[in-house]
Amino acid sequence: QVQLVESGGGLVQAGGSLRLSCVASRIIFSINDMGWYRQAPGKQRELVARITRETITNYADSVKGRFTISRDNAKNTVYLQMNSLKPEDTAVYYCNAEVVRYSFSSPRDYWGQGTQVTVSS
Repeated sequence: QVQLVESGGGLVQAGGSLRLSCVASRIIFSINDMGWYRQAPGKQRELVARITRETITNYADSVKGRFTISRDNAKNTVYLQMNSLKPEDTAVYYCNAEVVRYSFSSPRDYWGQGTQVTVSS
């Protein structure tokens, strides 16, 4: 079973920065798209940013210019650099990846367990 292991969440003051990381814990054939989503209390999970294997990115309007998604294909890892954080960025952040486990496998979606990001005002 592939697991996505996240790290880097925490408590930060408004205007501060955090960097989230997410790594696939098993040897796999490849990963297609990877992304970060977040869910605040009482709200639905929403897209924050996604990146293709070719490093084409897209962002939620609310984070454009502040957050940067990147990936290291050799390490099966995706990152989210979050700058100029605001209290409204407070949420549980989830990593998502479309994983091809073996060369003959179909892609399958996996999710991380979530990491809490809290931004104080």
